Amino acid sequence: MSKKQKTIQKEITLSGVGIHTGNTVNMTLKPAPINHGFAFSRVDLEGAPTIEAKAEYVVNTQRGTNLEKNGVQIQTSEHVLAAAVGLDIDNLLIEIDASEPPIMDGSSKYFVEALEKAGIQEQDADINEYVVKEIISYKDEATGSEIILMPSDEYQVTAMVDFGTKILGTQNANLETISDFKKEIAAARTFSFLHEIEMLLENDLIKGGDLNNAIVYVDKELSESTMEKLKVAFKRDDITVQPNGILDNLNLHWANEAARHKLLDVVGDLALVGTRIRGKVIANKPGHLINTNFAKKLAKIIKQEKRNNVPQYDLNETPLMDIHQIMDILPHRPPFLLIDRILELSDRHVVGMKNVTMNEGFFVGHFPGSPVMPGVLQVEAMAQCGGVLVLSTVPDPENYLTYFMKMDNVKFKQKVLPGDTIIFKAELITPIRRGICHMQAYAYANGKLVAEAELMAQISKIK
Repeated sequence: MSKKQKTIQKEITLSGVGIHTGNTVNMTLKPAPINHGFAFSRVDLEGAPTIEAKAEYVVNTQRGTNLEKNGVQIQTSEHVLAAAVGLDIDNLLIEIDASEPPIMDGSSKYFVEALEKAGIQEQDADINEYVVKEIISYKDEATGSEIILMPSDEYQVTAMVDFGTKILGTQNANLETISDFKKEIAAARTFSFLHEIEMLLENDLIKGGDLNNAIVYVDKELSESTMEKLKVAFKRDDITVQPNGILDNLNLHWANEAARHKLLDVVGDLALVGTRIRGKVIANKPGHLINTNFAKKLAKIIKQEKRNNVPQYDLNETPLMDIHQIMDILPHRPPFLLIDRILELSDRHVVGMKNVTMNEGFFVGHFPGSPVMPGVLQVEAMAQCGGVLVLSTVPDPENYLTYFMKMDNVKFKQKVLPGDTIIFKAELITPIRRGICHMQAYAYANGKLVAEAELMAQISKIK
């Protein structure tokens, strides 16, 4: 049985401080439509620019996973993303009025609680899930860190951490099923070693840090000067070291809380892949750099596999729509009607077909002696498929015309020649609203992807 995508029922707002800036941050978690994924919106900036939670936007992994798009930044994105993944949420808009979400207690606990309070609801669309079929790995030779992804019946994560210090040593943490995230992982707080804290203080960072949102492991002798700086940073009159080697006023939730937090970071960072994962992740000495590098690699693999996943259709079967039925819907006519059949049609996707013959008028001049179907006409054919999709939502399609609005990320991979049969597949990126169809389209011929584009068109009633 297929699983459905999920979002939240209503919006909910949290407030806190940013760990690096110390400024008050307001963050509102909002429902998002199907296939939206996770995205951040900087409502403190003009136009409320949006940054999708994708690995391609990672620009820095110092003290957190930091994203940037068109000069707009989001810092420490991983904790709130981990909470969303941990609750099986697919679509979420995260509005914040600063560059970083509030640190809260340094874990995902409060984000999980807020999302549950907002309510989680299923949506009318199947989940997008990458099923791991073979081992995928990434290794950082300099640090020895490695992430391995292998086949599994569900999403599982194991983190194996070797901190190389006597105070912490080697720790492991496991997440056998994502439903255990809330109980076993969400409350694991961020941590630092004393030598790292000293560096951050010297660089005027962790302004929002205090003993309630960061575990500090004392891995070196605590000097008087450092002690005074810590008192100021943590707003305390006195600071001492507990017998277990951490600064006082904080008790560990688990003996291996540090490893559990590293696992939390893995879950949050791999959310940047942009799709659910059905497989087992084994992370040895994980950190934001290797996590996000692996996410980038996996995202590329998924994208490439999707491109090469040529849909198979029995062209001998009676089509859903023949050329006469297509002309009953589309206003286009020869020589500019560029699809011959509709093979599949739902409220979210359409599959069309065109037989390319030497009799096509455009081959006269494109090119004499070397006929090639123009790429712009391949895009037009994709758009006509989208026209069928959007016009099928109105009772009187003959009274509408379809107009192109924009095209993005257009790529041509292979030549289309006389004798080729092209299969066009278009899927909605967002639901159809006000007659606007926003879709991702692909064209296949001879078992290969020949073209792809992100298209937007709108239908308008004939006056």
